Amino acid sequence: MTSPHRTRRSPRHLAALTAAAALLSAPAAFADAKPWSAAPAPPGKEAPGADDRSAFYLEGRAGTVLEDKLTVVNPADRPRTLGLRAVGPWLALATRRVTVPPRTRADMPFTVTVPDGARPGGHSGAVVVTGEGRDVRLPVALRVTGGPALPALAVENVRVSGAGGGAVIRYALVNRGNTALAPRLTIRADGLFGEVLRRPGSGAPAELAPGRSVRLTEKWPDAPRLDAVRVHVTATAPGAARATASGSYTPLPWILPTLGGAAVALVAAGLAVRRRRGRAGAET
Repeated sequence: MTSPHRTRRSPRHLAALTAAAALLSAPAAFADAKPWSAAPAPPGKEAPGADDRSAFYLEGRAGTVLEDKLTVVNPADRPRTLGLRAVGPWLALATRRVTVPPRTRADMPFTVTVPDGARPGGHSGAVVVTGEGRDVRLPVALRVTGGPALPALAVENVRVSGAGGGAVIRYALVNRGNTALAPRLTIRADGLFGEVLRRPGSGAPAELAPGRSVRLTEKWPDAPRLDAVRVHVTATAPGAARATASGSYTPLPWILPTLGGAAVALVAAGLAVRRRRGRAGAET
């Protein structure tokens, strides 16, 4: 009597069965792995397409309270608890934590209380949602009405520290107006015998809120080692007047008053040699 035929499954066949089983269970795992999202809440069915907002835009007079809503969507098969945080003046959230049920969304209201005497113009803030190792920052752009917008940009406290390859230009950029500005910077330096530096400045914020200031630094690795230099920082922004401030830079401040004309001649000779070398390099 012969024994029943038994089918032996190869390792490759077993691997295929395992992959098929994984595919069958993948939809549930995939649904659970979908990340949560946050955005400004749509205002309602009366304004279709308005849910495409990527930021909050509010406008009102001083002394008013403005309202809006944040929406958090949870596509997973389990609840999620997220943290909420307001950044900037006058913002207040209804709650600092929210638990969103599976496959649903939650709307959280917040208010912006514009104080009496608030300056007309633009003001900025943000609502930040945090959870599961992610932060989503939603900007809040507020415009206070009731007066003219007064853009005013200023550059202050220009100075140079260090010398030669270690020179650093430091200065402050200040928004002294009542509307947010998008500044652009230019840095120029003039020595005894002409311009020694001209380039765009770096590090300017994309938006500088009214009343805010930032301190910025610029490395200057090819600063002259023997010269008397005047450094000029110029800031511009749409709608604002050009602002410029200057600072002096003398890497060896004792040499000019001590040597007088001899120091000037020494500087001139050094610059002439450098220019001849530059022309020779360009011709080769």
